[in-house]
Amino acid sequence: MANKWVYMFSEGDMTMRNLLGGKGANLAEMTSIGLPVPQGFTITTEACTQYYEDGRKINDEIMAQAMEGVRKMEEINGKKFGDLKNPLLVSVRSGARASMPGMMDTILNLGLNDEVVEAMIKGNPDPAFERFVYDSYRRFIQMFSDVVMEVGKKYFEQLIDKMKEEKGVQFDVDLTAQDLKTLAEQFKAEYKNQLGKDFPSDPVEQLKLAIEAVFRSWDNPRANVYRRDNDIPYSWGTAVNVMPMVFGNLNNESGTGVAFTRDPATGEKKLMGEFLINAQGEDVVAGVRTPMPIAKMEQEFPEAYAEFIKVCETLEDHYRDMQDMEFTVENKKLYMLQCRNGKRTAQAALKIACDLVDEGMIDEKKAVLMIDPRNLDTLLHPQFDAKALKAATPIGKGLGASPGAACGKIVFTADDAEAWNAKGEKVVLVRLETSPEDITGMKASQGILTVRGGMTSHAAVVARGMGTCCVSGCGDIKMDEENKKFELAGKTFTEGDYISIDGSTGNIYDGIIPTVDATIAGEFGRIMAWADKYRVLKVRTNADTPTDAKKARELGAEGIGLCRTEHMFFEPSRIAAFREMICSDTVEEREAALAKIEPMQQADFEALYEALEGNPVTIRFLDPPLHEFVPTDEADIKALADAQGKSVETIKAIIASLHEFNPMMGHRGCRLAVTYPEIAKMQTRAVIKAAINVKKAHPDWTIVPEIMIPLVGEVKELKFVKDIVVAVADEEIAKAGADLKYEVGTMIEIPRAALTADEIAKEAEFFCFGTNDLTQMTYGFSRDDAGKFLNAYYDAKIFENDPFAKLDQTGVGKLMEMAITLGKQTRPDMHVGICGEHGGDPTSVEFCHKLGLTYVSCSPFRVPIARLAAAQAAIKDSRN
Repeated sequence: MANKWVYMFSEGDMTMRNLLGGKGANLAEMTSIGLPVPQGFTITTEACTQYYEDGRKINDEIMAQAMEGVRKMEEINGKKFGDLKNPLLVSVRSGARASMPGMMDTILNLGLNDEVVEAMIKGNPDPAFERFVYDSYRRFIQMFSDVVMEVGKKYFEQLIDKMKEEKGVQFDVDLTAQDLKTLAEQFKAEYKNQLGKDFPSDPVEQLKLAIEAVFRSWDNPRANVYRRDNDIPYSWGTAVNVMPMVFGNLNNESGTGVAFTRDPATGEKKLMGEFLINAQGEDVVAGVRTPMPIAKMEQEFPEAYAEFIKVCETLEDHYRDMQDMEFTVENKKLYMLQCRNGKRTAQAALKIACDLVDEGMIDEKKAVLMIDPRNLDTLLHPQFDAKALKAATPIGKGLGASPGAACGKIVFTADDAEAWNAKGEKVVLVRLETSPEDITGMKASQGILTVRGGMTSHAAVVARGMGTCCVSGCGDIKMDEENKKFELAGKTFTEGDYISIDGSTGNIYDGIIPTVDATIAGEFGRIMAWADKYRVLKVRTNADTPTDAKKARELGAEGIGLCRTEHMFFEPSRIAAFREMICSDTVEEREAALAKIEPMQQADFEALYEALEGNPVTIRFLDPPLHEFVPTDEADIKALADAQGKSVETIKAIIASLHEFNPMMGHRGCRLAVTYPEIAKMQTRAVIKAAINVKKAHPDWTIVPEIMIPLVGEVKELKFVKDIVVAVADEEIAKAGADLKYEVGTMIEIPRAALTADEIAKEAEFFCFGTNDLTQMTYGFSRDDAGKFLNAYYDAKIFENDPFAKLDQTGVGKLMEMAITLGKQTRPDMHVGICGEHGGDPTSVEFCHKLGLTYVSCSPFRVPIARLAAAQAAIKDSRN
C-alpha cells in the first residue's frame, strides 16, 4: 500500500497529533489507556492535503481505505453499515492538530434512510424507541443538509418552530414520534426544493459526501479567520474522525454532556460542566434547552457519574493539564467522545499553571510553556463587563489593533478630544485615519476608531504604545468628517453619541457597554519570574515619555530600545519652534529655532534616564518627513507666518514644497541630518548634556547613551552623520569635564543596509532592526495602504498573515540573518535588537531568539508578552 490514509483508534496515540489531528490523537490515546471510547477510525490530515491537491476530490485509494475502516468498525461493534436488521450509524467529525472550537463541521446519525428507519422501528415495538429513531432521522437530514450540502439551517429551524407552535409545545423533546416523522418528511421535501434532487439514501454516498464536507470546512471563511488569528497554518489540514454513534437521545436513561476538570474562567480546581437528559451533543452547545449542572448527573445516573469522575482524574493526571471533555450516556453506560486541553481565560491559565506546579504535576518550564503569550494582553487592559457584552450585538468590525475595551462619546478631531476630556467627558476619537499631530487627542481618548489603516498604521502603533484601545480599518464606515458624522449599519452617528469598541476583537457596538479595569493577580508575577529565569533575550520597550517608560519598567522592561524623538515635538509649546525651524531660510534662522527646542529635548531625555535608572536607552534621531510637522489649519498657518515675519502665501508655498509623492521613501531619517546637520547637532547636545546631568546626580548608575541614526542605506551616509554626532558629543563631554561613554549605531530598515551590513558595521556600534520599514521596503507595500488589498491575498491563500503584524521569516528574516552575520564579522561584540512592531509578536520573538538577537523592544503593554515568548523560545530551544 503506497500511503496509509486511515488509522483505527487502536493504531494511534497522542504523539501522532500532526497526522491524526488533535481529536483523533486523543481518541486513540484514550483508547490506549482503557477508557470507554466507541471504536472508530481517523482519516489523516495528509488525506485532506491530498483532497485539495486533487482539485477538492477524494481519490479512490482514500475512499477504499475509509470503507475498510468501516468494515473493521462493523466487526468491532457487531453492526453493519446500511443493514436493515442491525444498522451501524456513525458520526463524522473534523479534528485539526490545533484546537479550533466551533470552526469546522460535524455530522451525526449518518447511515439512516427510510428503509433503515422502518427496519429499526419494526425490530423494537417500544413507542419511545420509535420516537428516538425519528428524532435521530430528522436531526441527520437537518445536519447533512446544512453541513454537507450547504442548505441553510434556518429553513429547518422554521419548520421545527412551526411544528412546535401547531402542537402547542415549547421544546423539541415534547414532540411525538408522529410529529418527528412528519418533520423528517418536510425536511426531505425542503432539501429537494432547495437543491432540485432527492436526499441521498445510500449510506456509502452519504459517508463520502460527509468526509468531503469536513475537508471542505477547513477552508470555510470562519476557519480561515480563526487560523489567521491563532497562527494555524493552512497547510496543516484537518483529519476526519468516523466513529459509531452512541445515543444520548435514546431515552430518559440516556444523555449527553460537556465538562471541564477545572473552571475555564477562573482556573479553580473543581469539575465544571453541563448535562442534558435525552439529547444529542449539539443540543448542549447550541443551547436548544437549558442544560443542568454536571453535579446533577450524580442523581440521575449515579454509576455513570462515578465512572466519569474517575475518567476526569485519569485524564488530568495523564495529560497533566485541564481537560475539556465531551461524553454521552446511553442506557446508563458512559462513553467518552472527545478530550482536549481546555481553552481558558488568561487569568485561569495563570492559576492553573501555578496550581499544577504546586500539585507536583508539572515543573516551572512546563508551566511557562502552557501560557499563550497573546492572552496576557487581556490582563493588562480594561475589558467589557462579560454579561453586558454577551447581551450586545456588534454593528461593525475593524481590526483589533490595540487591545482593551473603550466606551465614550464620539468626537471627530484631536482638539475636540482634548477639550471634551478636560471637561471630564470620556470620548472615543473617530477619524478617517490619524496622523502624528493627533497624538495629544489620542492620549485624551478612551479609544480610537479609524476607517483606514492596518495593524501597523499610525493609529495602531501609537495606541499600542500608549496602551489605548484601538480598532482600525473599519471600511464599512461612511465618514463625513467635515460635518462631524458617519454612517454605520444603517445608522447615522453624530458628535456626542455613545459608542463602544473592543480592541481585542475589532468589534464596534452602538451605545454604552460598561468596562471593568484589568486586575493582575499574584500568579502573573510567579509566571513572569519563571519566564525571566529561563529566557536569554533581553526585553526593552519603545517609549517616548517618562510615563510610558515607567509603565514599561513596571511590566518588566530592561531598557528603552526605541525613543522616537519626533513624538516629543508635537507638544503645543514646542511645535511652533519646530515649524519655525522648518520654514527658516538660513542656517542661522534654523539654529535659532532649534536653540528654543534644545532645552526641552534635554529635559525629556533627563526624565527618560531617570525613569530607566541606569538601564540602557536608545534614542533615535529625527525620522519622519518634515511635511508631517507643518500646519494644515488656516489659523496655525497665519500664526506661523506672523512668528516668522513672512506672508501667509510664502508659508503656504513652503508647505506645498515639502509635499512628497512617496514620503515614506522620501526626505526623512538620516537624509534630514545630511541636509540639515544642525538638527543632528542639537539632538546630540541634548542627549549628551542630559546623560551628563543624570550621571552626576546618580554616580552609581551606568549611563551609556545609544544614539541611533535611522534609515541608513550607505556607509558613507552613516559616517557623515556619525562624524557630526561624535564631534559635538566629544566637545560637550570635554566641556563638562565628564567621563561619559556613548555609542552610535543605526537602524537596519532598508534592504541595502542588510546587504552591506559588513561595511555599515565599520561605523555602527550596534544594529537595531526597524522591521516595520524593512518589511515595507522589502515587499514594496505601504504599511498604511496594504490593509486595502491584503484581504484578497488571504482569500487567495497568497498570504496567511499580515506581514506587518507577523514577521516574514522567509524574506525579511533572511535579510536580518544576513545583516547579523555580516555585521558580526566586522564587529563581533556588537549588540543587535529589533524595535519594529514585531518585537511584541510571539512567533516573531521566537525567530529573534533563533537569530541570536540581544534584545527585542516593543510597546510597554506588550513587554510581558515578549518576556514570556522569549522564555518559551529558550525552553523549546534547550529541548531540541
